[in-house]
Amino acid sequence: MKKEEELLRDLKEMIKETRNGAMKWKILCQSTEYNDADQKPVVEENGVKWQVDECYVLYQTTYKGKEFLMISYEMIHSTAQKERTTNLIFLPPAGIRFFDVSVLLPYAVECDQMLAYEVHTLWQTLLEEHKKHPELIELDAEPRELTIEDDK
Repeated sequence: MKKEEELLRDLKEMIKETRNGAMKWKILCQSTEYNDADQKPVVEENGVKWQVDECYVLYQTTYKGKEFLMISYEMIHSTAQKERTTNLIFLPPAGIRFFDVSVLLPYAVECDQMLAYEVHTLWQTLLEEHKKHPELIELDAEPRELTIEDDK
């Protein structure tokens, strides 16, 4: 079975177990989403200016007797009318908890729409369960700065 298929299956089971109160999680989120607009980088592509945000989420739990560590990354390009996202999923070893795509790249898992959907469903489930059972879901959210190097 491919790693992506196994992860998809495991995520569905983890979501179910989390909703049943059977799992404890540590979640760390770093995002530029709530920063002031003037602090966010803007890129221009084909005459369109896009504001850029990014969000990293580290998910940590024990699953089937083993430590489970997953990091999701979302880059969001938005205009007043449109939004497009790039989603990456990483399964790094326990010692790697850096929010840096270049460090995480060797641990990337192919992320299709279905896997991105399940990761998003896990995120939503954890937020819902954190409200009901904060003792089971440790959530830490921090702001982040994003700079984009100009290649010119």
